[in-house]
Amino acid sequence: MQASSAAAAWSAIKPAAQHTVQVQKGSIRRQRRQHSSVLQVRCYAITGDQHESIATEFEEIFKEVPNKLGAFYRFCRPHTIFGTIIGITSVSLLPIRSIDDFTLKALWGFLEALSSALCMNIYVVGLNQLYDIQIDKVNKPRLPLASGEFSVATGAVLVLTSLIMSIAIGIRSKSAPLICALLISFFLGSAYSVDAPLLRWKRNAFLAASCILFVRAVLVQLAFFAHMQQHVLKRPLAPTKSVVFATLFMCCFSSVIALFKDIPDIDGDRHFGVESLSVYWLCINILLTAYGAAILAGASSTNLCRMIITVFGHGLLAFALWQRAQHCDVENKAWITSFYMFIWKLFYAEYFLIPFVQ
Repeated sequence: MQASSAAAAWSAIKPAAQHTVQVQKGSIRRQRRQHSSVLQVRCYAITGDQHESIATEFEEIFKEVPNKLGAFYRFCRPHTIFGTIIGITSVSLLPIRSIDDFTLKALWGFLEALSSALCMNIYVVGLNQLYDIQIDKVNKPRLPLASGEFSVATGAVLVLTSLIMSIAIGIRSKSAPLICALLISFFLGSAYSVDAPLLRWKRNAFLAASCILFVRAVLVQLAFFAHMQQHVLKRPLAPTKSVVFATLFMCCFSSVIALFKDIPDIDGDRHFGVESLSVYWLCINILLTAYGAAILAGASSTNLCRMIITVFGHGLLAFALWQRAQHCDVENKAWITSFYMFIWKLFYAEYFLIPFVQ
């Protein structure tokens, strides 16, 4: 009887116990599902924040890259870069006698000369900016070091890297004229800017002009001509009419650039008086005289096509210079700066005419 009573009691309790256990399990499952949902939401939120953060970083990088490239472009002083590219290309064509000279070896020799010269160009203009930060804040505030877009450390790294690359390319080429040109450019560029005893030649008008004249007028024409003629094409080094003309003409042009370059940097009415006006017209007269000599040199050519191109080309450039010079406003700094860049455009144009002087 007791056993049967216990069994009956257990049979009555068991469904209730099972129901309780099921309820508890269901509650636990619901709690787990709730916790799981909360965790998933939190994970999605964290993942979403991470994606948004990464996307924001990429957007900032994409926005920053063009700004840094633009700053580097201005750091390189593009008008001097274009002058180097056009000048070396033109001079490198002077030793070329026929289509047979356009070989892969000649192309490689030209690229060695051009790349090393461009790196040296960046070194020279960058070094000048490093030592002229305070001056450039007044005269050239858009330059990256003066504006703060580049730190001094960044500028120093760019300058040093450019120098190392230039010298390394020169040494690898094993070209004596090219190495000589790079070392002389390094010395004169450093002497021009570095503020040290017996240096900082830019403080002296004669020494500053001599540096620019020697590099732009003599070194570029003779050294890079010798590099192509002697080292690349393996021919005896002999001056030609075109390289002599290029050297003499660019002496005049480089003198004008050296004289004219500081006029836009002068602030104050006392600097924009008779002295600046005299320098201005001196530069104009030097260029017009050079163009007159170039027209005579072109007229002496025995090749009719070359003669027409040389005479007409130099006459057109001289006329453009004279027309623009008549509207001078030496007291207007913006106008003087614009005219200075116009002189650089004439400088570029001349290198397109030099190969026709034979």
